[in-house]
Amino acid sequence: MNVVSYHPAPEDLSYTFGGRAPVGKVRPGTIVELYTEDCFGGLVRRVDDLPSQVCEFPYLNPVTGPFHVEGAEPGDTLALHFISITPARDWAVSTTFPHFGALTGTHTTAMLQPPLEERVWRYDIDLAKGVAVYHARTSDFSVELPLDPMHGTVGVAPAANEARMTITPDAHGGNMDTPELRAGVTVYLGVNVEGGMFSIGDGHGLQGHGEVCGTAVESAMNTVVAVDLIKGVATPWPRMEDDLHLMSTGSARPLEDAYRISQHDLVTWTSELTGLDTLDAYQLVSQAGQAPVGNVCDTNYTMVAKLAKTYTGGAAVYDSAHARLRTLAAQYTT
Repeated sequence: MNVVSYHPAPEDLSYTFGGRAPVGKVRPGTIVELYTEDCFGGLVRRVDDLPSQVCEFPYLNPVTGPFHVEGAEPGDTLALHFISITPARDWAVSTTFPHFGALTGTHTTAMLQPPLEERVWRYDIDLAKGVAVYHARTSDFSVELPLDPMHGTVGVAPAANEARMTITPDAHGGNMDTPELRAGVTVYLGVNVEGGMFSIGDGHGLQGHGEVCGTAVESAMNTVVAVDLIKGVATPWPRMEDDLHLMSTGSARPLEDAYRISQHDLVTWTSELTGLDTLDAYQLVSQAGQAPVGNVCDTNYTMVAKLAKTYTGGAAVYDSAHARLRTLAAQYTT
C-alpha cells in the first residue's frame, strides 16, 4: 500500500485552483494523509479576532495541494475517496460578515439597511463525545451539536489555463460547501489539465444545508483520502457516490440554474446507467430524487441532486471505483 503524508507550512497553502505548481506527485491507488487549515488560515482563534482585522483578502479559504496524479489527462476522471475527516483542534470558529451571507445585503444585492455586524463564535470540539458546543454571544445559552465533518472545498485545476479563487465553485469543483462531502464518500472530478492537480481544504466540523450565514463550524482537519483514476471517462460536473446514493452537483447564479445543472446531470447520468430514454429518466428522478442545498452565499451557489442506487438497478459507475476504494480504505484502517 502506497501512503503519502503531507502537512503544508503556511507558505505552502494555495488560494487558487490552477496557476500553481504541484506540491507532489501521486500514483492512482495512493492513500494521501493531509492536514488542511480552516478558511481563516488559523488566524481567527478568539471571539475578538475579527477576520477583517487578522486576515488579509484574498488570502482566505486556503487549500492543501495541488497534487499531480500520474497518468491523468484531459478527458479522464479523478476519483477521491474520503476515508476519514477529523477535526485537528479542540476548537473551531464561525462568523457573520458585513455584505456576506444569505440573509443580508451583498455587493450584488444592494440594500439600504446597515450591513450585518461582524461577529465571531468559538465552538468547543469534543472528539470523544462527537460534538461541537455552540455558545451564544449575548446570553449564557449553549448546546451540543453532533459533529458531521466534511470538506467545503475540493477540486481540480480548471480548463484553458484558468486560475480560479478557491472561494468560487464551478465545474472544476471548488467551494461547493455541501454537507454530503463527508467521510465514506467518493467525489468524481473531470480532469482538465495534465495531472488533474487536485486540492482539498475548508474543513467544517458541522454545517447546515445552505451555509446560510456564510460560514460553517470552520475547523482545521486531518484528512485521509484515497486516489484513483478512471481513464477515458469524462465528468462534466463534480459527482459524488456513497454506499447508497449517486449525486450530481451544479454551481451557478441564480440558484435556479445551479439546481437545473445538478438535476440535468443526474437525469442524463441516470439515463446512461439504466438505458432509459431521457424523459423516462426525468420522470424517475422527479419522483425519487432529493435536492440537498450546498451553499447559497458564495460567488456561485451550489445544489446537489441525489438518487438512491436502488432506483438505478444497482448499475456500477466509474468502473466500480467507489467499491474498489472502499476496499482500499478498509485495508488502510485495519
